[in-house]
This record gives sequence, structure tokens and C-alpha cells, in this order.
Amino acid sequence: MATAPSAAQPAPAAGVDRKLTLKEVLEWLVHDGRVAREDAARLLNDHARARGGRHPVTLIAEARLRSAVPPNAPLNAEALTAWLSARLQIPFFHIDPLKIDLRAATDVMSSEYAQRRGILPVGATGKEVTIATCEPFMRAWEKELEEMLRVSVKRVIANPADIERYQGEFYNLARSVKRAEKAGVQTSGLSNFEQLVELGRAGRQLDANDHHIVHLVDWLWQYAFDQRASDIHLEPRRDAGVIRFRIDGVLHEVYQIPYPVLVAMTSRIKILGRMDVVEKRRPQDGRIKTRMPDGEEIELRLSTLPTAHGEKVVMRIFDPEVLMRDFADLGFTKEEQESWRHLTGQSGGILLVTGPTGSGKTTTLYTTLKQLATPEVNVCTIEDPIEMVDPRLNQMQVNPDIELTFSAGVRALMRQDPDIIMVGEVRDIETADMAIQAALTGHLVLSTLHTNDAPSAITRLLDLGVPAYLLNATLLGVMAQRLVRTLCPHCKQKVAFQREDDHATWNAVCAPFKSNPPAEVYRPVGCLECRNTGYLGRVGIYEILTLTIDLKRLLVAEPDLVKLTEAAYRAGMRPLRVAGAVKVAQGVTTLEEVLKVAPV
Repeated sequence: MATAPSAAQPAPAAGVDRKLTLKEVLEWLVHDGRVAREDAARLLNDHARARGGRHPVTLIAEARLRSAVPPNAPLNAEALTAWLSARLQIPFFHIDPLKIDLRAATDVMSSEYAQRRGILPVGATGKEVTIATCEPFMRAWEKELEEMLRVSVKRVIANPADIERYQGEFYNLARSVKRAEKAGVQTSGLSNFEQLVELGRAGRQLDANDHHIVHLVDWLWQYAFDQRASDIHLEPRRDAGVIRFRIDGVLHEVYQIPYPVLVAMTSRIKILGRMDVVEKRRPQDGRIKTRMPDGEEIELRLSTLPTAHGEKVVMRIFDPEVLMRDFADLGFTKEEQESWRHLTGQSGGILLVTGPTGSGKTTTLYTTLKQLATPEVNVCTIEDPIEMVDPRLNQMQVNPDIELTFSAGVRALMRQDPDIIMVGEVRDIETADMAIQAALTGHLVLSTLHTNDAPSAITRLLDLGVPAYLLNATLLGVMAQRLVRTLCPHCKQKVAFQREDDHATWNAVCAPFKSNPPAEVYRPVGCLECRNTGYLGRVGIYEILTLTIDLKRLLVAEPDLVKLTEAAYRAGMRPLRVAGAVKVAQGVTTLEEVLKVAPV
């Protein structure tokens, strides 16, 4: 490896912008005695054929090379960026969202311009703007900004991972604050949380009713709604609190706050949820009703959990739009809609929806009940807990403290002249027995079960102790489902589907069904709308098993699952992975998403 000069590498001539290369950064590290020559050569060789244009600092940090300078700590991205700034004599800037005036910074340029140039505004005054970059030799944007803004530009170097992350986060936060203001939410001080940080560092005992805390909790909810979050996690750590949102099934860290502020926020949320604020040793549950920016009422289900560093709070957000969706919105194809409508149109029997937690089973059941709940029928449910309150349904909640279990609830509902009964979950033989009794007496029973696929639901019920002859007489069908992330329509990119590994993956997904791969598919890119993930929203993939006469012949005390599955395929059941492949061919999602959620 060539040796670099000891002085900082001079910038290229004016008008000749270029990006840093892995080779030159490694050469500088070797020259400065930070990395052993052998380690640098090995890393350079490993990434010789790498594609994707990832930043050299990120690649070196991921390799976890140890510094050759005592105490020989791993070279992380922050340390590498600080070293690079010193070598190139450009100021180093640590991006701390708590200390940045987001409104002032994001007014400097649009998010599209920042992403295109790979820069991030981190400060703005009347005479100067501070712009963070991770490419010291890309400077064309400096002159553009000075001419457009008519102020001087201060260039600083920052961690490339932080720049990429906050390019979306800063603009999302600023946009959320502006929307909240239009909705009448007080956001004074929310563009900069420095005051809260100082209060936390000073050790002041923050009160749950402190106006800063009240505003912060209100803003947190508005921001979560704005970002389409399904869950909000408030997690205590040793020295700080972490706020994470689950968006499209994936957790994203959105903020870090001082520990005393997290404690005060937790107390505020517990007060609003009518929970015991003093009790911190036991898990608690609660509910809060609030409003979205457009004024629509929304409900949050609260759960607290004592951890080593304090109480962790999770808030599940129940989207009122769930009750407004139809089967097409959930991802059902026309054939799947017809199959499911045929099954739910039966006057009596059991229908099961299966899948792991978070696979959309409850949403499917509510959408189904909405279609079935006409003025001519009596629809009753027993749930744990009631997730969506609908005036068309008679809903009852499980309460183990007074021995109101699922089985006891079904027994009570049988005396309520029901036409359709929805049981939240079949957990034990007692609940399964009551569901079967309800089906035998002419009621349509819908419920959920936790199994990997549709045929496994049959063997699970038999394992619980349900007699095969009763299952044969009552079970109408089983639907397994999963949720896959959908590609962002704003940034997805069409690519040719021609590589050998693409075809191998397609064949593995579609086995044992023969299906020709598409000529083109879409890949995720990332933009502000999708938080730079490339995905926006989720859609269901479904596997519907209808109990035909041939399948019923296989329902014995100890059925062969393989033969049962093969018979289901012959009867027309399409496995989850094949349903996912159809979505890939339609440009809705990617093969990687299908492989991640659908069982083999």
C-alpha cells in the first residue's frame, strides 16, 4: 500500500469534486499509525468488489479494526470522523439533535437538496449557516448555497451514518412540529430540547405536570401519529432514556432524552392512563384517548414493565382507519376475497385466522366482522383486550379476576341469541370445546390461533385435545397470514430480474409451485417520505385452506401433516411464499421481505 504524505491531503482543484475512497483513507490511517498495514490490506481486498458507494468511514467502522494506538480500542465511526477532521483541518461536529434548532436548520434548504448533495444543515444564524458533510472533497454546493442564501457557509465534518439518519429525521421532526401547531398543539420550546436537557443534568425533580413535560408528551404522540407508528417505546437506560417507534413492523430510534425527563414523561402518561403512579414494581395496563392532528379520536393501549433501570412504557396505537378498510386494502386478491367471503358466508362452523403476533390477524377479523355485522344479525365478541370498539358489535372483555375467561365468555354468549361469535384466541381445550359447541349448535365462530401455516392449525387443535370427528364436523377453513412491507411509491426503482441468484431465490420461494419469474422487479431506494427505508406501509399475504371432502378424510387422531399440506395444495391452497411472490411480480414488495416473514 502506498504511503500518504504526512500533511493533510489537499483538496482537489476548484470544480473537480470527488468522493473519498476506501484506499486513500486506509493509507492515511496506516501512515498515521492508527491501523496495521496488514489489516488495511485485508479490508481493502475484502471490499475490492463491493458495490453501493458506501462511505469509507462506515466500512472501516463495521470491520471493527482495533486502533494501533493504546489503548487499542475498536475504531468506531465517531472516532474515525474526528480523526479525519483533524487530518484534513476541517472542524469536527457531533450531531446531537437535542442541541439543534430544527426549525432554523431545516429552513436553510429542502430535504431533497440535502439528500442529493449528501449534506445536513445543523445550525443557522443571520450571517452564517453551518453545514455538516462527510465528503470533504465535494464542495460545489458551498458556492450554490452562498449565492442562494447570501450568507457565509461554515463547513464541518460529521459521522456519515448520523448525516444519513438525520437527513430524514430532522425534516420529519420539523414538519411534525409545524403540523402540530396547525392542529393547536403547543410546541413552544420543541424545536430545541436544550432546556429540558439542562433541567435533567441539573438534577432538578421534574414534575409530571410541568408544562415542558406536558408539551413533550403531547408532541410525542403527534409525532408518532405523523410517522405512522404502531407502537411507541419509552425505554430507560443507565444514563438516558430512549424513544423508539415501531413503523411498518420495524423499530426506529427517534430520540434520546435525559433520564429525569423520561421518568417525568412516564408519570405523566400513567396519570393520563389512570394507572397507579406510585407503583413501579409491578407491570400495569391502561388506556388513553387522544386526538390526531386532524381532530380524529384515537386510542392508545398502555403497558408498563419494571426493568433494571426503571419503568419501560409501550403505547400501542390503534388506528381508527382499521375499521374503515376493506379486503382489497388489506392485500386480498380477488380470488382470496371470493374464497374468504364464501367461507364467512356459511351459517355455522369454525373459521380460524393464524399467524404470529403482529401479523394482522385482529385487523382481518375486524374487517370481516364489519362486513358481516348487518342489522339482521347479532354479532358478539369476547376479547383480551377489546382492541377496537365498534358500535355494530357486542363486545365483552376477558377478566380473569372474576373468572371471566374465554371459555366462560363463550358459554355466556351462547345465551345471548348470537348469530356470529368472535373469540379473541383459542388458547386451551376449554375454549376450543366451547367454540365447537357453539359451531355445532348453528353459530358461525371466528377465532385466532398461533401457528406457522394453515395446515398446522389442524394439528394444533388435535394436540390440544379436540376429537378428530368434532373437528371434521365443525371446521370450515383456516387462513394463515403475514404482513410484508410495501415499497415506497415515491422512490422505488425498477430493475431487471436477470441474475442467476435472483432466479434461484425465486424458484426457492415458489417451490413446489412452478412459476416463471418476472422480467423486472422493483427495489427499495429511500426518501424522506419513507424515512430513507425504501418501504412505506404494509400489506398482507394470505394462505387459505378450505376443508374439502378429500381433506376431511385425512382428519384423523394423528394426521400426517405432509400429506395434509399436499392435499391442501391439490385443493387449491396457495402457500404464503407464493402469495408473496405474486406481490413481488406486481411491484408491491421485494423477495427479501417475503423470505423474511413467510415460513419455508
